[in-house]
Amino acid sequence: MSERIQAPRGTYDVLPEEAARRAEVEKIAGRILGGAGYGRIETPIFESTELFARGVGESTDIVRKEMYTFDDGGGRLVTLRPEATAGISRAYVEHGMHKLPQPVRLWALGPFFRRERAQAGRFREFWQIDAEVFGSEAPAVDAETIVLLAEVLEALGVKGTRLLLGSLGTPETRADYRERLRGYLHEHEDDLPAEVRERIDLNPMRAFDAAGAAPVMEGAPRLMDELAPEDAEHFAEVRALLDDAGLAYEIDPTLVRGLDYYTRTVFEFTSDALGAQSGVAGGGRYDKLVEQIGGQPTPAVGWAAGVERALLAGEGLEASPTAVDLYVALADDDARRAGFRLANEARRAGLAAQVEVAGRSLKGQLKHANRLGARYVAVIAGDGASVKEMQTGEERTMPLDEVIATVSR
Repeated sequence: MSERIQAPRGTYDVLPEEAARRAEVEKIAGRILGGAGYGRIETPIFESTELFARGVGESTDIVRKEMYTFDDGGGRLVTLRPEATAGISRAYVEHGMHKLPQPVRLWALGPFFRRERAQAGRFREFWQIDAEVFGSEAPAVDAETIVLLAEVLEALGVKGTRLLLGSLGTPETRADYRERLRGYLHEHEDDLPAEVRERIDLNPMRAFDAAGAAPVMEGAPRLMDELAPEDAEHFAEVRALLDDAGLAYEIDPTLVRGLDYYTRTVFEFTSDALGAQSGVAGGGRYDKLVEQIGGQPTPAVGWAAGVERALLAGEGLEASPTAVDLYVALADDDARRAGFRLANEARRAGLAAQVEVAGRSLKGQLKHANRLGARYVAVIAGDGASVKEMQTGEERTMPLDEVIATVSR
């Protein structure tokens, strides 16, 4: 026997039962986001590598360490998308969506790829729900996206959630702050982990969420203490709107997120059900990204929620049972062709129909129909069928050409 081949590390198979739950995730996201005016968009699974280098940031761990990049065969570097916002922003620019009435609300669902250490709920291939709003800098848009994300997580049954909220101000404010933070980190360099020391000059703000740096970072300056007046006012209005919505949150001045494009509001939902790797969803405002990738200056805000992590942290999300309107059973082998034709005609008539193909006894076929939850069972014998309505137990014999009309009533 040949050696068994397994799925690559960090990937997984979605089996039918789990696929049904994931279909519920898609349905819930579409209902909540579509109901709020978000149109669905799908972007390519691989994009130009330059998009992520310019948009996500060359100093980020994603670009430096985690992207799957390859030559497309024509000398161009392309990358399996590690996140959604850059690609959706590129589509906004490329398709002239700035000409549409603003703001433009979009949502997406699909697979993403990062070369990171696989662990519970965190894979190298993973799925995310994504929501983005382009063309408005109003605090109400920030609050709307956060409230909608909370609704999605609640509908998915994610338990033990906490909303962490912060503000990064403008890029100019952040540039000044980074210089102060670099100075502080260099002063305490000997007490920092090697990983943090290596990127003090490249990306000092990542020290806030680096393992082993917490004791030093307790005394570090905080960006939120240095916000410009207009940024502080914007953040105060976001908080007031969340208060009006009755959504509880915690101010976290160390919340920096992992991507360079964020400005002003940043947020993250965590779940106690996920343990140390508690982040389940998050996002923020990114008012400079569209311009950075070649578009007109466009304020924007959005978020991403991990599907695998939401399902891991969730409870009670059950897939809707697959409806079986008609199960076609066979009294004997002579009924096989007639049963096959009847099942096909039933499907063409819009019914969910299955026909016996496993060689079960008639008793076994009836048991199987019951397991499937079939509404009707038609036992084919000769030119007719015995049709049973499973809920009431009512049973009638009729010609084959009357079966579909009977089930369709």
